[in-house]
Amino acid sequence: MFPIVATQRLAPDIQRIVIAAPRIARKQRPGQFVIVRTHSHGERIPLTIAGADPDRGTMTLVVQGIGKTTKLINALAAGDALRDVAGPLGQPSEIGRFGTVMAIAGGVGAAIVLPVARALRAAGNRVLGVLGARSREHLILETELRDACDELAIMTDDGSVGRRGLVVDPLREAIAGGDKLDRVLAVGPVRMMQAVAEATRGPRIPTIVSLNALMVDGTGMCGGCRVMTEAGARFACVDGPEFDAHAVDFAILAQRNQAYRERESEELRAFLANPARWIEEVRAEMRE
Repeated sequence: MFPIVATQRLAPDIQRIVIAAPRIARKQRPGQFVIVRTHSHGERIPLTIAGADPDRGTMTLVVQGIGKTTKLINALAAGDALRDVAGPLGQPSEIGRFGTVMAIAGGVGAAIVLPVARALRAAGNRVLGVLGARSREHLILETELRDACDELAIMTDDGSVGRRGLVVDPLREAIAGGDKLDRVLAVGPVRMMQAVAEATRGPRIPTIVSLNALMVDGTGMCGGCRVMTEAGARFACVDGPEFDAHAVDFAILAQRNQAYRERESEELRAFLANPARWIEEVRAEMRE
């Protein structure tokens, strides 16, 4: 069991969850993730490590409640526990002194960008952050990203905070204005990352994306997280989760991520019909 130490609501359906996991907290590096299971009958889902405190033995996850399992996790509270947390998994982010790096975060992708932006700045890079959300209400980790970046641009779909527009807009403006970018990191919805990749392809700016592909075991055995690249099939769990954006086939990635949509919808309906039942099942295993 992995006790939940604290929870905090960041935005509608988005929670910050601090979990006691001393060994993972000591070994994790920016860009890595864990595979989480709420209880013995629960599904295994990947969640990126948004931060860790080795001294306290805790790690932080930022969870967006979309499906049954993520909504169940977000319904838990301090004092509850997760059955399994396996990790750290995946390849750490490449941290080097590149020069000027633009780190682009769409929605909950901010939780993935944050530790990487911190590490890049600590390595001596100039980090230009771009944080996007649907509206002010859905914007997360703004304060933390301001601290992690030299500059931070805010973009919202409705213009309720920052500028109205897309997160790719500041990137396109920087390229059009002749600003020198040595590297771009983009994390968010598939179509957002694809748009970033297309914007940087022409000027040949090295661009990295973190892919949250469907996963089951997280060790490369099941093949569920297969990503098609110019070099052939790769697995997000062991070869990634970060990839060269210009080599990824985003059309196939988007298609594969829809593979279990009907089953996911059925499970979500079952959870929403009686959330207390599933929460009690998690807590009952804690008492065993």
